[in-house]
Amino acid sequence: MLQSTPVYDICTLSDFREDDIIVSSFAPYLAHHKNLHAAHRHTFYHLVLFTQGAGGHTIDFERFKVKPYQMYFMIPGQVHSWDFEGFTDGYVINFSSSFFNTFLLSPAYPENFSFFSGDIKDAVIDLPEVLHTTIVTLFEEIIKESESDLAQNVDMIRLLMLQVFILTDRVNSSSSGPASYNKTLLKTFQKLVDLNYTSLKLPKDYAELLYITPNHLNAVCKDLLGVQAGEVIRSRVLLEAKRLLTNQQLSIAEIAYALNFSDNSYFTKFFKKTENITPEEFRKKILNKNHHE
Repeated sequence: MLQSTPVYDICTLSDFREDDIIVSSFAPYLAHHKNLHAAHRHTFYHLVLFTQGAGGHTIDFERFKVKPYQMYFMIPGQVHSWDFEGFTDGYVINFSSSFFNTFLLSPAYPENFSFFSGDIKDAVIDLPEVLHTTIVTLFEEIIKESESDLAQNVDMIRLLMLQVFILTDRVNSSSSGPASYNKTLLKTFQKLVDLNYTSLKLPKDYAELLYITPNHLNAVCKDLLGVQAGEVIRSRVLLEAKRLLTNQQLSIAEIAYALNFSDNSYFTKFFKKTENITPEEFRKKILNKNHHE
């Protein structure tokens, strides 16, 4: 699969012996990695808690205003960039997809949290005031453990991170209620789309994998997302197209091929129908934006 550039892994960014995790206060991390302002991708999970600052950050082409006690979570593969105004600080944790593998019976446990689903609306969380001190204290403990002996204290770091995840997830889930069968079905559908969007383009293909009818799948998507199943698939293809277009080294034809379109013109029509601009125009717009930032 073709990738957008630049793509950073933890080894690229880490000054530590332990390549599965990076823990840092945000201001020194940002000062050390000035190149991270421009649009880029990660091969790892990435979370930030802002304690002061302003400006904006963009995740998969959706912009958010930076404000104190806001957390944002990213999964591997997403494109993001920062555009801060003035001094910005907080905490940052980067961890590999395998970081919890030897610690939990379910290695995919982090995926159970809504903010690690890849859905942008769940990935940015404004912490309620009652949690400010608690979450900051947990981050301070994580940094303290990492500074004394990261390799020896890594299990304590995992425990502290899980506390951050669980407490933050309660903010997200408090208004949504318990997971229903349909919510679980939708989550499984979205995971299948994420794995197969280049090869399976029709709702009936996914309905078959889920052992339900296409009508049932459409009803679930309509009820919980307000769109048809086909729109979920098309949106995922479009998102990857945008990600790939951030890479100047890839031609439009190469991107169309990577996304399994029969030809370049069909890809261009697909893209323009939703975005009202051609892939070339979108690329120029993004590159100009990055240049100005």
